[in-house]
Amino acid sequence: MPRTKQRTDALHDRGVASALAVLAEDGVAGLTARSVARRADASVPAIYEVFGDKGGLIREVFFEGFRMLADDLSAVAASEDPLETLQRLAEAFRAFFLANPVLAQIMFSRPFADFDPTTEDDKAGARVREIFVRYVRIAVDAGTFVGNPTDIAHISLAMVIGLAEEESSGRLGTAKASLDRRWRVGVKALQQGFSNPVEDN
Repeated sequence: MPRTKQRTDALHDRGVASALAVLAEDGVAGLTARSVARRADASVPAIYEVFGDKGGLIREVFFEGFRMLADDLSAVAASEDPLETLQRLAEAFRAFFLANPVLAQIMFSRPFADFDPTTEDDKAGARVREIFVRYVRIAVDAGTFVGNPTDIAHISLAMVIGLAEEESSGRLGTAKASLDRRWRVGVKALQQGFSNPVEDN
């Protein structure tokens, strides 16, 4: 009698959730097929059957991280002031990094040799980019920003990623008041820069 395949959506979801839990508790070094299988109440062969290999498991965690981040950004309440909305997006992005430092490392720093995202994989962040573009376009349409909305959104996103990574690594400072101030200064300076025409040379 042939063995029943263990590949199920339920095991996939349980495996991803288990991987996220392992990362949160034990960091990058703790993520193995065995540790995920143990937490998911599954066998190592079953985990490999669902994800293919460790790289496949990390890839699914990578995608899940961007889904979680996009959901958090989508939940941001829009303000009548487009700059306030963009400030709230930056704060939500920062909160995600602080709450999920190891997951954010996988998403943006790529610490695993087992997983090197392809161009196709990088589409995981499309929803996040689209959210920034949407609200930047509102600011441009309102005359608050001057420039190409897609350009401004990509630069804004790059800045908040940089600030978040610097804070996560401890290089932005340690005192909360100083960290909060540096985020405010950075975001405000960027917004002021985009309020004036920028020469495209």
